[in-house]
Amino acid sequence: MTKNTTASEGPEANPFSVLGDALDAAAEAVGDARVDATASAKVAAAKVQSGISTGAYYTGYGVSYGVVFTGVFLKELLPADNAFRRGFEAGAVDGSHAGVEAAHKVVGLPSGEETEPTEDEEVAEAEPAVTAPH
Repeated sequence: MTKNTTASEGPEANPFSVLGDALDAAAEAVGDARVDATASAKVAAAKVQSGISTGAYYTGYGVSYGVVFTGVFLKELLPADNAFRRGFEAGAVDGSHAGVEAAHKVVGLPSGEETEPTEDEEVAEAEPAVTAPH
């Protein structure tokens, strides 16, 4: 009988089998690393987004507070019958309305003039404005 030398049982007999096993192991390791990296990236992105949101909130809050506080402070320093104070008050009201109208246009909502007033708005319009004593 002749002995077949090309089909032996050991892994060292077929170099392609060893190479295939090594490539399979490498592919599995890369796949595991990809899954780990994806999970880590998602966690990192959530933390960065949270940090950016918090920073944006406090920046917006600080700017808004500073502008409003400064405006109210300056207005209250002026005498009640001062033309500059009346202009300051009227400008604040008109600017607020203009800002709301502009925001409505940006997001596609109807402007305040096109909508029916709510019950609260009707009551507010019927009651005279109360001013602080001077």
